[in-house]
Amino acid sequence: MEPQAILELLVNTQYITEEDRKLALTSTHNDFAIAVDYLVQTNLLTYDIIGQALAESWGVKYFDLNTFIPAKSDVVKIPEAVAQELRLVYFKDTGDIIQISTDNNLVLKGNAKLIVRKEEKSGLMGGKKEVKEERDLQEELVKLLGKPVEFGYSLTQDIDKLLLSYKAPLASRFVSIMEKFDTVAPEIVEEIVQEAVEEKVSDIHFEPQYDKTVRIRFRIDGMLQEVGRIPFSYYENVLNLIKVKAQLRTDEHFIPQDGAIRFAKDNKIADVRVSIIPTVYGEKIVLRVLTNTLSSITLETLGLNDRNIKMLRKAAQKPFGMVLVTGPTGSGKSTTLYSILKTINDEGRNITTIEDPVEYKIEGVNHIQVNKETDLSFARGLRSILRQDPDIVLVGEIRDDETAQISINAALTGHLLFSTVHANDGESTLPRLLNMDIDPFLLASTLQLIIAQRLIRKICSACVYTYTVQRSELEQTVGQPLNRFFAEETLTFYRGKGCSNCGFTGYKGRSGVYQLIEMTEEIREAVLHNPTADIIAKLSRQQGSQSLFEDGIEKVKLGVTTFDEVLRVAAIPEEY
Repeated sequence: MEPQAILELLVNTQYITEEDRKLALTSTHNDFAIAVDYLVQTNLLTYDIIGQALAESWGVKYFDLNTFIPAKSDVVKIPEAVAQELRLVYFKDTGDIIQISTDNNLVLKGNAKLIVRKEEKSGLMGGKKEVKEERDLQEELVKLLGKPVEFGYSLTQDIDKLLLSYKAPLASRFVSIMEKFDTVAPEIVEEIVQEAVEEKVSDIHFEPQYDKTVRIRFRIDGMLQEVGRIPFSYYENVLNLIKVKAQLRTDEHFIPQDGAIRFAKDNKIADVRVSIIPTVYGEKIVLRVLTNTLSSITLETLGLNDRNIKMLRKAAQKPFGMVLVTGPTGSGKSTTLYSILKTINDEGRNITTIEDPVEYKIEGVNHIQVNKETDLSFARGLRSILRQDPDIVLVGEIRDDETAQISINAALTGHLLFSTVHANDGESTLPRLLNMDIDPFLLASTLQLIIAQRLIRKICSACVYTYTVQRSELEQTVGQPLNRFFAEETLTFYRGKGCSNCGFTGYKGRSGVYQLIEMTEEIREAVLHNPTADIIAKLSRQQGSQSLFEDGIEKVKLGVTTFDEVLRVAAIPEEY
């Protein structure tokens, strides 16, 4: 069903009001597909409620493939050709009947037929021709599964995920491709990128090894996993293909090269950032996959708690000043900044960004790409932006003294400026900026908010379970008391068993952990005297700021992540 029809159905079935529909369309510039996502992000609906409404409209049950995820061994009981053609997924055996989910309208209405193709002899010469025979779908499934079947509706995205159960592992597909094609490169690259998009992979690594093979690894939820290997003889074609598509030099093998490629297939677009560096065994490629997921991301879905969201919105609504996000590469800084821009983007504001590279594109925002060949640096680009009467400026990164100085002056002269700085945590950001020869008075006058962040893996919702642990055991592990974080002696924690939904890791998806430091009068006063990071940490803690570790512990208690995962990304703060 088209997004416009879904919105109308939701109003007619009173899941939302007409005012809700109009607000969603206004907020998303009349993009019906994004408007549906907006209703979910603002907690007016859930995707399961949308699924329930659609199921009701067809007069069938709603089968929630997120709450109950069938095992792969059950899914493949329906032949792949039938499942893919009619979009059928084995859902559950209730004992009396087998429930099958689909989003196929014809199946739900009872009008779908199973097409059986057979070869029959034709003519006196004994030739063969293909004959198509229509059979009753329900009857054929009963014969196949040995029980009565019941059809129900499931969301399209959930059906898509489970139909991937029929895919062979990527390593097996590499072998098939190399056996089938002479020019292997396009087929292998397409297969890898498509798999990466489907599995929400952030990075693809092609790593030449000493044994003349190339290891291919995916970074999923922040962790690298090997997915297959190909012989180096095939890799040379892959390397050249990627260089050509990224408009890089194919005759250069001893210097780093950077480029970009856009892959498009089946209405899915993936922008890929290419980095190639020489290693002792050959050129290594890393592809950063930038899928168009920004439309479904909000401040609420990033993992910010209510207190932090209020603090962030307050800073973002000010007419001038500076908001900085800090964290290592890959910690989600750009996503956070763009989520903020989305909340304040409107026709009455001139918003301009200068980045290296431009990772996301927002309608109505002016994006500028840093270009070393034309000497368009952050500093030079920022100077030019300020001549064009901007209201809001996003600087991809403050890397040097010159960019820092211009950014401070921009924030001081009536502009709201967002940027990132590399620092270990929030309190380290201020000494880092002061080391860039920024006048302490100017910094204290302009900086509004510091956001430090890391990304943690979330526990898989399909295989989560609870267990108890003694606080004393955790204290032995970390080597210090934890009573300021946990009051009880016996603690109830959560973790994932590992299942096909999460690749048997126990984790699925990621969330942020955050530390927000608001520039209060006490901190501004301290900045004037070149404070150390410890002084800033003490002052911010006194005013209620949580450390990265403490925000992570909140998520441990809520069952979002595990204690081990928080320890992986955040240090235990000192007592002040």
